[in-house]
Amino acid sequence: MQTSKVYFTNLRTTPTSNLLDKMERLVKRAGLTNLPLKDSFVAIKIHFGEPGNLAYIRPNYAARMATILRNAGAKPFLTDCNTLYSGRRANAVDHLQSAMENGFNPISAQCQVIIADGLKGTDYREIPLPDGEYCKAPKIGTAIADADIVISMSHFKGHEQAGFGGALKNLGMGGAAVPGKLELHASAQPKIDLEHCIGCNICVKNCAHDAVHLNASRKAEIDYSKCVGCGQCVALCQHDGAVVGSWDTSENMNYKIAEYTKAILMDKPHFHVSFIMNVSPECDCWNHNDAAIVPDLGILASTDPVALDKACADMVIKAPILHSSNCLSETHEHDDLCGQDKFHLIHPNTNWLAGLQHAEKIGIGTMNYELIQM
Repeated sequence: MQTSKVYFTNLRTTPTSNLLDKMERLVKRAGLTNLPLKDSFVAIKIHFGEPGNLAYIRPNYAARMATILRNAGAKPFLTDCNTLYSGRRANAVDHLQSAMENGFNPISAQCQVIIADGLKGTDYREIPLPDGEYCKAPKIGTAIADADIVISMSHFKGHEQAGFGGALKNLGMGGAAVPGKLELHASAQPKIDLEHCIGCNICVKNCAHDAVHLNASRKAEIDYSKCVGCGQCVALCQHDGAVVGSWDTSENMNYKIAEYTKAILMDKPHFHVSFIMNVSPECDCWNHNDAAIVPDLGILASTDPVALDKACADMVIKAPILHSSNCLSETHEHDDLCGQDKFHLIHPNTNWLAGLQHAEKIGIGTMNYELIQM
């Protein structure tokens, strides 16, 4: 049975070896510099963090990654796609401002910062997946789709819908343009929230299927006999007038995330790094981060994102919880929970394993791994 190599370094340092140096040694040992980097456009897919949330990866790590790539002759850039929900990363103007506030800018990162799906989240490539069971043509942010090489840098943490957020979610959900994010989240076509609709007509003008019109009260209405569920109206509405119809199950969303990840990585060299630090119970998309649930464990790297996610999950499962004030310690005051699935305890309606199983099934990677400690 195929086994992938996952490389791990702990967070111990010395006066001659800081964490940035350790990350550099880790990624080089794991094969980063074996990629065809010279003259390649390299997308470093990272989460810039919603302002107010402080759990995201420090920009220092991204800057060191960019330096390694640039020294190898590559043209690296930091990138992410806009969000489906309204917030400070829902369009490229606010998204770039948020990234700069959180320390991701051309000066600190030593490379350009590009919002992959454009100003309003509608700049994407449809990448055909003929064998896709859930997504036949994932909608991927153009800058990511056009990159020659894709590298993910992921903050490993809990997630209220996926179970946890690691390499697959960073890529599959994070690399989806706004209409793609609607496809990933929703089990039904969009709907109009009449209370928030201001009758601006932008959804009518931009619907490619003539499925939206304004009624006599100048409120948008959707003709579901014509609507194909593309999500263009959700992406363009700046007033929360066009919204997700109904949310999909955790299993289905994770299946779809796996297929979006396949579309992003298909026929491209790729590499992945995950940071088990400040393991917050929920996503970095919130404008706050709750207390970490386990101690900081280390940094892992692999050419296989499935093996990497499984190794990270296993390490968090094996680790004891922190007995400071956090959402697990308050309900398990006298139990370290070693060997228990912390993510399922926090979000019992999620099933992260389903996504890894589907990713393995469709050929992204394997859950069988060899952990190599440095």
